[in-house]
Amino acid sequence: MSGVLYKQDHDGGRNALSPLEKVGLALITAAKKLPQYFQAHTIYVVTQYPVQAMFQKADFTGRIWKWGAKIGTLDIKYLPRTAIKGQILADFVAEFTPTTEPEDLNKTTFQENTPENSGWWKIYVDGASNARGSGTGVVIITPDETVIEQSNNEAEYEAVLAGLNSAKTLGAQQLIVHCDSLLVTSQINGEYMARDERMAAYLLKVHQTMTNFQTVRVEQIGRNMNSHADALATLASVLNADFKRFIPIETLATPSITVPACHIHTITVGPCWMDPYVHYLKEGVLPEQKKEAEIVRRKAVRFWLSKDSKLYRRSFSGPYLLCVHLDIVEDLLFEIHEGICGSHTGGRSLAHRALTQGYWWPYMQKDAVTYVKKCDKCQRFSHSVHQPAAELLPLVSPWPFAQWGMDLVGPLPRATGNRRWLIVATDYFTKWVEAEPLANIRDKDSIKFVWKNIITRFGIPKTIISDNGTQFNSKPFMKYCSELGIRNVYSSPAYPQSNGQAEASNKTVLDGIKKRLEDAKGRWVEELPNVLWTFRTTPRRSTGETPFSLAYGSEAVIPLEIGLPTLRTSKWEPTRNNLAQSQALDLLEERREQAMIRLASYQQQLKKGYNKNVRPRSFQQGDLVLRKVLGNTKNPTDGKLGPNWEGPYRVRSVTGVGAYHLENLNSIPLPRPWNVSNLRKYFH
Repeated sequence: MSGVLYKQDHDGGRNALSPLEKVGLALITAAKKLPQYFQAHTIYVVTQYPVQAMFQKADFTGRIWKWGAKIGTLDIKYLPRTAIKGQILADFVAEFTPTTEPEDLNKTTFQENTPENSGWWKIYVDGASNARGSGTGVVIITPDETVIEQSNNEAEYEAVLAGLNSAKTLGAQQLIVHCDSLLVTSQINGEYMARDERMAAYLLKVHQTMTNFQTVRVEQIGRNMNSHADALATLASVLNADFKRFIPIETLATPSITVPACHIHTITVGPCWMDPYVHYLKEGVLPEQKKEAEIVRRKAVRFWLSKDSKLYRRSFSGPYLLCVHLDIVEDLLFEIHEGICGSHTGGRSLAHRALTQGYWWPYMQKDAVTYVKKCDKCQRFSHSVHQPAAELLPLVSPWPFAQWGMDLVGPLPRATGNRRWLIVATDYFTKWVEAEPLANIRDKDSIKFVWKNIITRFGIPKTIISDNGTQFNSKPFMKYCSELGIRNVYSSPAYPQSNGQAEASNKTVLDGIKKRLEDAKGRWVEELPNVLWTFRTTPRRSTGETPFSLAYGSEAVIPLEIGLPTLRTSKWEPTRNNLAQSQALDLLEERREQAMIRLASYQQQLKKGYNKNVRPRSFQQGDLVLRKVLGNTKNPTDGKLGPNWEGPYRVRSVTGVGAYHLENLNSIPLPRPWNVSNLRKYFH
């Protein structure tokens, strides 16, 4: 059945419809007039226009959308026109149907010689761009008012160039270009400047093309006067590639302006583990090697080949599993692990999820574990490692007061003199503690403390161990120690165990101050001497001696012995006391050696217990590592949603046991070495 729409409309309302819209209106009208056929049978519509695409797209007007809703309830199938004889009747009626009223032959019409009717060609151009692509619409009108159909700024320029090229092909010399883009029109006429590089290239191309004509005028019109070109542009931008054979649309592979050529690399899929099974199940062909052929024959019973040559594996827990080529395994794991429904699960759960989704390939659990291990987000947001990564390395002092550990405690409640900080130094051999409250934590205060509390009382030490604070790591402090022959050793950042003796003394002193205070927390300065005296006269577990006895050779007299006298205070004689002190000093070296032996034994016990929980982790030069996010490097706006690790960094050198110098990927070194407990390997 052939169909044609003819309606005599005196107001010209239907003349504004495009040919594609007229075909759609004809189909709607036929469905209304012949409901008994459209509702009872399958209707085949043979046409050269993409009517089905027009009804299915959401980019058209509300009128076409309403037509599509009505057509969607009917069983209509669209076929391309293969022979003109199938639509000869409709074409005949459409061609010879009068579109206007008969003209009065006796009426004489006089026309003024204006640009509109004196040999000027007219071009109406428009461009459209959306998520599917961009399109241009061009309508060319000859001097005898014959319409020639062709078919956001770059699209407008492409439309202008397409119209100019078409007019050149048709032999036009005097041209009027109508464009609804004010920007493009003003740039061509020289009223606006093309600042963008691509716009300037398009403008140059248009001016070069305009030299092919005698006269070219570019005029800007409203969009309501350019509806025909606008409809063509919208249609060209939303049509599917399958319908390019039905409508005269020219597809530009590249912009009209010169662009660099793109190099395309051809990717070929190589042999796969599925090939032997597919050949055996499909053709009965086994590999030439006898051992491999036996393996394929034995394992082939677990596979099934579909009619479209897809290999499936029989599953024990569910339906058949689709066998996956190894080249797309990574893409599949990415979609399951990091895609829309991905949750960055672990390796075993990732492999299990791939199975439940119906996929299988050899060593899929191993591949899933490896993929998760290399996932950047999983590595950055992984939990912090609390197990020790290197064995304990105890520090030993060669003689009393040779090695001191220094640290700061605070800020504490504000005391008299605006003192809020406490500087503490501990001798590694005798466990003697020196402390002093400070109002400021400057390098000159640290120098003053070392001179007053260490050098003038116990001599110049050999080594001072401290953290990386500016009060210990500044140039004046380091210069002062260097002039006295003192070696400065600094602990690794964010690893207080490297200066564990100072940290332990800080904890004990602070705990003693807290227990001696009630409501007046600012009195901690007055209570500090009492806490220090208690610490010095209390036997330490590591040495079995009091710090006072290891320093002076005898025990100190405490206030308790005054009220409740002991034998040494009640039977005290000056002569015997001087002799006893001399003997104690002679035996002091032996006493210190015994304390050193007990200290070494105690450190070995600690090391044995500590090393039981060690999970060794080491790196080599050039390895990529992640560093734990610390307080000074953490983004305050992240809160609890921030990553736990940052980086990656490259290992520059191995400093010592569990310490590494790092550098960023631009080979810029980090200032201090980092302990292995704050690092983890980065897989990529």
